[in-house]
Amino acid sequence: MHFACRHMASVKSVVSEMKKCRRVAGIFVDVMCVDMIDVAKELGVSSYVLFASGAAILRLMFDLQSFGDDRGRDLVEFEGSDEVISVSSYANPVPARVWPDPVFDRESCFLELSRKAREADGIVVNTFLEMEPRAIGSNSGEERIPRFYPVGPIIGGEAEESGESRRKREEIVRWLDDQPDSSVVFLCFGSMGAFEAEQVVEIAEALEQSGQRFLWSLRKPVYEKGLVFPGEYENPGEVLTEGFLDRTAGVGKVIGWAPQIAVLSHPSVGGFVSHCGWNSTLESVCCVVPMAAWPLGAKQQANAFQLVKDIGIAVEI
Repeated sequence: MHFACRHMASVKSVVSEMKKCRRVAGIFVDVMCVDMIDVAKELGVSSYVLFASGAAILRLMFDLQSFGDDRGRDLVEFEGSDEVISVSSYANPVPARVWPDPVFDRESCFLELSRKAREADGIVVNTFLEMEPRAIGSNSGEERIPRFYPVGPIIGGEAEESGESRRKREEIVRWLDDQPDSSVVFLCFGSMGAFEAEQVVEIAEALEQSGQRFLWSLRKPVYEKGLVFPGEYENPGEVLTEGFLDRTAGVGKVIGWAPQIAVLSHPSVGGFVSHCGWNSTLESVCCVVPMAAWPLGAKQQANAFQLVKDIGIAVEI
């Protein structure tokens, strides 16, 4: 948010130059850059917030902001509590334990972002009516919330691959080709999902005892500060139980990076153990693969609650 503020003058200058030779109809801003709405106002153009998650959680964010502001409550005090609130975009009351993590962090600017987003002319949401009819309907005509524009499902396409990525994808798809239809459970926890060694061993033991065919995207945690993505194990055996790879060789495959859409769209995949990030959720829905919810943080707890309790297309782990 503060990073975006430092660039407002530069953005205003660029858009002003654009207006000299063409008609600028509006400015799209990411939800983390909502201060750019002021630039649009100064230039006399419309502003639209691009929200990459779903409509239900967007309404939850607005309602939590109102809950804090209108009642003078500090949301941090509800962390770990049994508090529930009714939100029109959900069929069930939403417990504090699934509220987005930033709600409980005073340094996250959560309330400021939600307040400012109300000033936009509209909010473009990566969702679709068949997925979230209640959530989309609940936001229509709400005086204090900008108009919603559901434009989804927008899911990742086939990006340009390096030679190594293509080799890995082809190897994974060949393995899936040899499996029966709907027989494989796919475990993947997003671009930031990684577990400590003790948890990895627990997952491995569960998979082995289940006897289930599996494809497991196992990533290596990193301990640097900042936005650093998990790495790859040169040898997954270093973190797994001794002999696990040999004992499960006939039914399972442990990989690092995963070509997620290629995997989910493969006929041999019958289930998806997911962190419930919104991109992964939409990809799973579009590929018609049921989910087992294992949220790790951010907005994933709220997504999992919606998928399990409201929509009924996932089971809770």
